[in-house]
Formats: sequence, structure tokens, C-alpha cells
Amino acid sequence: MPYRVYILECSDNSYYTGSAADVEKRLWQHQEGVVRSAYTFSRRPVKLVWCSEEVARYSDALRYERQIKGWSRAKKEALIRGDYNGIHEIVTEERKSRERNKNEHSR
Repeated sequence: MPYRVYILECSDNSYYTGSAADVEKRLWQHQEGVVRSAYTFSRRPVKLVWCSEEVARYSDALRYERQIKGWSRAKKEALIRGDYNGIHEIVTEERKSRERNKNEHSR
């Protein structure tokens, strides 16, 4: 069964990243507030702003979902725009920043 990773924009302008075999059904669940304890419950309505290509295994979708959840807002927004060069530039800047901080703390 194929799975997809998706990003929702919530009413408070935050992003929620998830994965599902049936994204349309999952989006409906988020919109209807089926799970009261869900992150999106108090942040409705939500809007689907990005969806990945299908992956064959749930483990692959979950790994990709966790990766995106760890990204900065800027990197998620570049992904939503389809700006893959922008993602690369952000990653490069993040690395440079970490290196500068590391060097400053080691003095």
C-alpha cells in the first residue's frame, strides 16, 4: 500500500506534518476534529499545502515525515513552494552558522 507525507497549514499559521495512505481521508479527519487530542484539533480549519509523491512502505513515509518535522519553518516553506535550491541554500547557511557557533564556543 503506498503512503504519502503531507503538510497542513493550520488556522494559527503553524504547520503540521503527517503521513497517511489516504491523504484525503486523513485531511477530512483533521478538518472534522475526529481526535480531540490531535495537534490540529484546536487549530482548525486546516489547509493541505503540500503532499509528497507516493512511497511504497510506511517506514519510508514515517522517516520522511520525521525529517520534515525537524526542519525549520523556512525550510518547510521552501519545500511547499517547490524551491529545492532554496532548501539547499538554507541547509548551507545552517551548517555555516553551526560551524561559527562551534568555533566561537571553542575559543
